[in-house]
Amino acid sequence: MQITPDEARTLGPFTWLKKPAVGGPPAQRDPKVVERVSEMLFDIERNGLDAVKNYGQQLDGWSGDLEISADELRKSGDALPGDVRVALELGYERTNRFAVVQREHLTDFEIELAPGVVGGQRYIPISRVGAYLPAGRFPLLASAFMTVGVAKAAGVPTVLSCTPPSGEHGAHPAVLYGAYLSNADRVFAIGGVQALGAMAFGLLGEAPIDMLVGAGNAFVTEAKRQLFGRVGIDLLAGPSEVAVLADETANPEWVAADLLGQAEHGPNSPAALITTSEELGRKVIEAINCQLETLATREIAGVAWRDFGSVIVAQDRNQAAAISDVLGPEHLEIQTSDDDFYLKDLRNYGSLFLGPWSTVAYSDKGIAGTNHVLPTGKTSRYNAGLSVSRFLKPLTYQRAQKDATASLAPAVERISAFEGLAAHEATATIRIDEVGRFSGAFDGTPAVIRDQF
Repeated sequence: MQITPDEARTLGPFTWLKKPAVGGPPAQRDPKVVERVSEMLFDIERNGLDAVKNYGQQLDGWSGDLEISADELRKSGDALPGDVRVALELGYERTNRFAVVQREHLTDFEIELAPGVVGGQRYIPISRVGAYLPAGRFPLLASAFMTVGVAKAAGVPTVLSCTPPSGEHGAHPAVLYGAYLSNADRVFAIGGVQALGAMAFGLLGEAPIDMLVGAGNAFVTEAKRQLFGRVGIDLLAGPSEVAVLADETANPEWVAADLLGQAEHGPNSPAALITTSEELGRKVIEAINCQLETLATREIAGVAWRDFGSVIVAQDRNQAAAISDVLGPEHLEIQTSDDDFYLKDLRNYGSLFLGPWSTVAYSDKGIAGTNHVLPTGKTSRYNAGLSVSRFLKPLTYQRAQKDATASLAPAVERISAFEGLAAHEATATIRIDEVGRFSGAFDGTPAVIRDQF
C-alpha cells in the first residue's frame, strides 16, 4: 500500500515513521508469469484433459484420480483432530448464517412508474460456479466457506471446486472437509492454472462454468485475468493487506500482533499503521521488532514488514481517515476512542474490524461470519468483497398496458426522431397508430411531457 506524490499533495502534511523499503505495488504483473499462463491456457483449451493431467504430473507430482469421490469427501473430516473439525464446523455455520441473511435482504421488487407501466427486478443466481481452494504454503481452511458456501447460500445450482493435490488422498483433508461442509457438488484434485482452465473450458464432465472465484498465487490470478470475459470472476486479488488505524488509546502490543498476523501471509504482504499518536507509532515499531524475534513465521512476516510495512502519523482523525481511504486496504482495523466516527466516515476498504477485540484473523478463519475474499491494491475504491450479491444477477423487467401508450410512445417517438434512429421511432409509432391519434395525448405535445412543465 503506497501513497503516490499526487495523493500525498491532496492529504496535506503528515509524517512517515516508517516507509516501505520497496517502491511500487507489491503485485506487479510479471511478464514471465503472463507468458507462461497464456501458453498453458492455450495448451489446455487445445488438448483438453490430457493437458490438465500432464500439468498435474509436472507441477504437482500427481497422477491419481482427478475427482475426489463423494465417499472420500464425506470421510475427510475423520483425518482431522477433533478440535480442528469442530472449529471448521463453527466457521462454516457462522459464514453460512451471515450469507443467508445477506440473501434475505436482497429482495425482488415491482413498482408502477406510471398508470399501466410496471417495472421490476428479480435476483437470479448464476447457474454454474467454479471455486478454487488454495492449499499452498499455508492451506487456508476457510476458503470453501467464503466461496462454495456463499455461492450455495445465493442459490447457485452447481458449484465445482478444485484444490491442489496433496498427500495420498489427493488433497488436504481439512480443505476437503471445508468443501464438504459447504456443499460443493464436485471436488477435483487439480491445482493452479490447469484447474481454472479445466473448469472454464468444461473439461470435467460438466458444462463450462459461468464464474470463477477464489484466491491463489500469481499464476492463478493471471489465469483469472486472462479468462475474464469468457467467464466472470470475483476479483483479482493481490497479496493480503492490512492496515490498523489507531490513536493513543490503542495497545501497541496488540496493534503489532495484528499487523504481523497478516504480514505472515507472504513476504510481499503490506501492513500499515495509521495513527494520530507519534508515541504509539514508535511503540508499535518497537513491539513488532520484539515480537519478530520469537515469531515462528518471522522469515515471512519479517520480510513483509521490512519491505512493505509502513507507519504514518496523521495530524488529526480527519486526516487519518483520508489517508486510510487513499490506501484503501483489504483489511482495516480501527482501534481508537471514537470508532463510530471512522465507521461513518470511511469509504474505501475491503472489510472493517471495529475495536481492539475484532482482529482480522477472526474473519480469516470464518469464525466472525464475514467474507475474506476482498479487494486489494486500492481496488476497494470501486470494488467490494465477495458476497451472495456477486452470485446473483439483478435482472430487470417491464410490463406496459395498452392504455399506457400515451405515457410512453410519444416521448420515445420524439427522442428517436431527434437521434435519427428511424427503426426505434417506428416501434413507438406503430403502437400510437394502433391506439389511434385521437386523444389529447397525441396532439403534437405528449401528455407526459406537458405534465412536467
